[in-house]
Amino acid sequence: MRTSVWIGTAVVALIAGMAHAQELKFPPGQDAKFNWKSYEDFKAAHADLKGQSLTLFGPWRGEDEVLFNSVLAYFNAATGINGKYSSSENYEQQIVIDTQAGSPPNIAIIPQPGLLADLSTKGFLTSLGQENADWVKTNYGSGEDWVRYGTYKGKDGKEGYFGFPFKADLKSMVWYVPENFEEAGYEIPKTMEDLIALTDQIVEDGGVPWCIGLGSGGATGWPATDWVEDMMLRTQTPETYDKWVSNEVKFDDPAVVGAIEEFGKFAKNEKYVAGGVAAVASTDFRDSPNGLFDIPPKCYLHHQASFVPSFFPPDKELGVDADFFYMPTYASKPELGTPVLGAGTFFAVTKASPAAKAFIEFLKTPIAHEVWMAQASFLTPYKGVNLDAYANEVLKKQGELLTKATTFRFDASDQMPGKIGAGAFWTGMIDYVGGKDAKTAAGEIQKAWDGLK
Repeated sequence: MRTSVWIGTAVVALIAGMAHAQELKFPPGQDAKFNWKSYEDFKAAHADLKGQSLTLFGPWRGEDEVLFNSVLAYFNAATGINGKYSSSENYEQQIVIDTQAGSPPNIAIIPQPGLLADLSTKGFLTSLGQENADWVKTNYGSGEDWVRYGTYKGKDGKEGYFGFPFKADLKSMVWYVPENFEEAGYEIPKTMEDLIALTDQIVEDGGVPWCIGLGSGGATGWPATDWVEDMMLRTQTPETYDKWVSNEVKFDDPAVVGAIEEFGKFAKNEKYVAGGVAAVASTDFRDSPNGLFDIPPKCYLHHQASFVPSFFPPDKELGVDADFFYMPTYASKPELGTPVLGAGTFFAVTKASPAAKAFIEFLKTPIAHEVWMAQASFLTPYKGVNLDAYANEVLKKQGELLTKATTFRFDASDQMPGKIGAGAFWTGMIDYVGGKDAKTAAGEIQKAWDGLK
């Protein structure tokens, strides 16, 4: 009887183990584009954690939740830890409630620096230590910037490193249709001066260079803020950009007014935009790239972030029917390097445990990134990954931009007070495109900021 029970238990365990192994999206060791050595080394170093549990709570839902779980499966398989991810529709409010109530997950996945700063100053986060900060600084493109976005004061007033960056987003991009460029004989511009010359050439050839749409319902105006932020990084130092975010440099400062006017050179020229200037504010941002695919094209260029292909016609193949190039910098300002505007998510320890510490170590393995890279909608600034692991050439080029960036900055409007970054800045840009001059529009945004209590 004991033998039968033992055999039965062994069979159940074997089946369970096989089922667990089958959860791995890519069988370990079988595809050379993955760094399986990093997986095996991590596995050997954490064999003593089997049976422990780990809870992770984050903003990823739907497809992103499925994709992250495919990464988590490798951590679980390597360590024997029972790691479980969950999310909530009101994630940002819920993580604050859970931490304040003393019932946080082991790891919180934070989608913005402001929330990370808030949790750290309240004493809800465990420092990841200088060794992890040093690792990110060395191994990430523009690593010093990523460390800065993860470093905040704790409850004791002392600075600590609390956020380990993982999934990134890219905004400094201009989309185009390769076939349109080939037929017209246009080349990818290498500098902002080249981009302006190309814009003029398209007009001279009888075409319309740009599709720009700022419409977004109650959030109308936000695409213009991305334009201005990119122009700030191409005309001013990163330090000036940071001071603008913190309101040390005012909206009506010549540096900011100048960046707004650089955006206006494109958006406020009747010959430059599809439908004329009047269409810029009224065209929904989701519809604005459609002109790229018309025959003949209604426009040749579209400035938008890495997510915009989800609004392209479904039959368009990235890398073939649509592609992008880096929003170029001014040849006259070589000292500004190759700045990138974007966003990212951070892993923070909200309830310390050996399993939580191991997961942060897991994020330092290429395989933790490559599993998601090989599927969809994932970019990483980690220089140690194999770029060939990306699902397609377009994602590979985006990832390469992140690893080679000399400066990385988060979206400025997302870091400003809500009534400014998601209010006065949006409406101010609509007013500017609608006819107000840059200094007046910027002055009104600053007046709104000065009026905050």
